[in-house]
Amino acid sequence: MATDITIYANSSPLGSSKAHITDSYDKDRPRTVLPTINTQICDEADLMPDTHLKELELCPNTGATLVTWDGLDDPQDPFNWPLWRKWWAIGLGLVASFICSMNGSILSVAHTAISTEFNISDGQFPHSYWATTSWGLGAAVIPLLLFPAMEDVGVRPVVLGTYFVFVILLIPIGLATNFETLVVVRFFSGGCVPITSDAVASIAANVFEHDRDRSVPVALYVLVYLGATSLAPVFGAAILQNLSWRWIGYVELIVTAALLPVLYLCLPESRGSAILRAKAKVSSREGNRVYLPEEEDSVSLRLRVAKSLLRPMRMLFTECVVLVAAIWAAFSLGTIYFFTQSVEKVYGELYGWSLIPTGYVQGAVVVGEVLGTLFFLFTNRWYNSSTTRNTEAPGTPIPETRLYAAIIGGFFGITAGMLVYAWGTVSPLVSTLGLVMVGFGSTAVVTSIANYLIDSYAKYAGSALAAVGLVENVAIAFLPLASPSLYEKLGVHWASTLLGLISLALAYTPFLVIKWGKEIRARSPFMKEAKTCRPEDSEAAAN
Repeated sequence: MATDITIYANSSPLGSSKAHITDSYDKDRPRTVLPTINTQICDEADLMPDTHLKELELCPNTGATLVTWDGLDDPQDPFNWPLWRKWWAIGLGLVASFICSMNGSILSVAHTAISTEFNISDGQFPHSYWATTSWGLGAAVIPLLLFPAMEDVGVRPVVLGTYFVFVILLIPIGLATNFETLVVVRFFSGGCVPITSDAVASIAANVFEHDRDRSVPVALYVLVYLGATSLAPVFGAAILQNLSWRWIGYVELIVTAALLPVLYLCLPESRGSAILRAKAKVSSREGNRVYLPEEEDSVSLRLRVAKSLLRPMRMLFTECVVLVAAIWAAFSLGTIYFFTQSVEKVYGELYGWSLIPTGYVQGAVVVGEVLGTLFFLFTNRWYNSSTTRNTEAPGTPIPETRLYAAIIGGFFGITAGMLVYAWGTVSPLVSTLGLVMVGFGSTAVVTSIANYLIDSYAKYAGSALAAVGLVENVAIAFLPLASPSLYEKLGVHWASTLLGLISLALAYTPFLVIKWGKEIRARSPFMKEAKTCRPEDSEAAAN
């Protein structure tokens, strides 16, 4: 029997960080489940029977024909698409992900202008940042309800629908007559973005069968998400300098609206069950009695939504690995959003920079994120070579080797970078080097944690990543709110130093997981059960 595993995630890369990942595999044609950078997730097992059985399989009760693929080489099967078509779909998803992900932080450079126009006071509390906070909350909550629909109707209609709504929601941003409107609209915009931006991870899982083929598109997805978040203040500053803060929304509207017809005309459906459903409709119109694989063993939408809420919460509070990973990943990702607020304070107080140049300097974080992505891809060779040392499951990589990149990223990236950012006052170039280092470390840590959880929890990886994604989005929503008061009370040096010390403490956690990895897996009921149906084990059996 085939298993259809669906991971529903919010906007963070661990969900990002990452996403909605759909993957089908059976005992004769094993599949592997991969992450998407992130956020809330519902993983279902045994939702579909073997969709690679012969075309004419009769239902014993009704005599209807089972609609499935025309053999293993069916060109309609996304796994059999030509390589150019796979990357065409992924490329469209990357463009959409980049444009949508910028929405989260692009208004951060305009908080002063917004406060002035709407008479918002930040004296006692940074109220002007609620527009960013509401976006993060929407990204955490709304996808919980919408992602399960992707399983029923496919990737294309859900992505196009939410992208269209996202475009419409950009109109009130430029036309808002009060601050409350801005906050509410941003909440719903944040809810739409994860579904569209995570399409890359979903498409990659649908069209590439093996881990080695998906690693590059998934890594690109994480890079695009983090890079868009860091570059958004750069573009926002340029618009604000030459026009006004309202034109930030207008420019976003123009760019996103221009992409909408391209997505409508060119984005193919990549979910196998949706393609089979369309195939069944054609056969039914021709007068044939047909049924679909999922009709044999269906799970209600309400049950899927319930699982997307309950299981991640249970794992967050009962699995120590998930809890620690959530805190570590949330802090790492939160630093990226933290910079959208702190850079203005640091560069303004230390170097006398105005608001616009401080927006530009955040592009340095993107340089670090690119380096972090390249470094993680390099460490894949450490992961692959660990198969020869694995005595617990011979022939498969050791999950804890995924964390080697997190160790280097934690100590030499985030921790060291925060200290350089805090005390490198001799020149703006030194502080900017600190931004590069933190961008490098955050990317390495987030990507490593996501892959470790997927390897360790297998069929429950979706719920584990959902728990992590929930904590990540809380950090995204509220950590920027703490930035002004933190720097006001501690000063530009010690505020960043405090974050560096927190990072130093968290950077030791991978050592504990690596040392006690076998014992942790032996005591975890989720890991023990997941091990019995690991896709890697299926491949080993097939070989």
